[in-house]
Amino acid sequence: MNAALQTFDLVKNFGGITATDHVDFTLAKGARHALIGPNGAGKTTFINQLTGVLKPSAGRITLMGEEITALPREARVKRGLARTFQINQLFATMTPLEMIALVTSERLGRGSHAFRALDRDPELVSQVSEVLNRFRLDDIMDRTIATLPYGKQRQIEIAAAFAARPSVLLLDEPAAGVPEAERRDLMQTVADLPDDVSVLLIEHDMDLVFRFATRITVLVNGRVLAEGTPEEMARAPAVRAAYLGEDAHV
Repeated sequence: MNAALQTFDLVKNFGGITATDHVDFTLAKGARHALIGPNGAGKTTFINQLTGVLKPSAGRITLMGEEITALPREARVKRGLARTFQINQLFATMTPLEMIALVTSERLGRGSHAFRALDRDPELVSQVSEVLNRFRLDDIMDRTIATLPYGKQRQIEIAAAFAARPSVLLLDEPAAGVPEAERRDLMQTVADLPDDVSVLLIEHDMDLVFRFATRITVLVNGRVLAEGTPEEMARAPAVRAAYLGEDAHV
């Protein structure tokens, strides 16, 4: 079984409006996959169904082969589905060390306050240190998150999601608001995550998408218009007309 996440004939209706229109989608294990499309294409509605924010009107969702269509958000997280948001969801009064330790402590079953005893828990220390090092947060780990530049805050949010040890990581515009000089490094860090983490990216920066993704799905009017490699999508006339044309907007 090579699929980390799949949808089958997924539909979401809002009254007479069909926001997700019979979407069949596969996120392969270890993938670096981007979901793109113009405004109103249904991308956020689709992601909200994957994460349990919205209940599908019809269709099925599986995670690592297991049916999750009816599961609540918390149960999906425990089964390995993590998400970041367009606007970061961090505890601004914490430090990066505390934020990563909190997530790791919860995952290890230590409770939400065990991170305060970091010096007495070698396993917790080891795993927190690995995340801080991977995301190059060591030098700012004791600074309050609210005092850090926005680009660093986005980096911390992705690090916290990774600390949950997901099998699937959904990134909703992770580079939004991040200075241009920092975007490439941020996404390279994500691209370099272990192969057992499959990544689905929603992003407005098309240069970033084409550098990051090895596979792209184009969603238009709630339907999958096309899917393939970045090279294939760049050449596809239908994609260029619907999305990559001169007047198209993400």
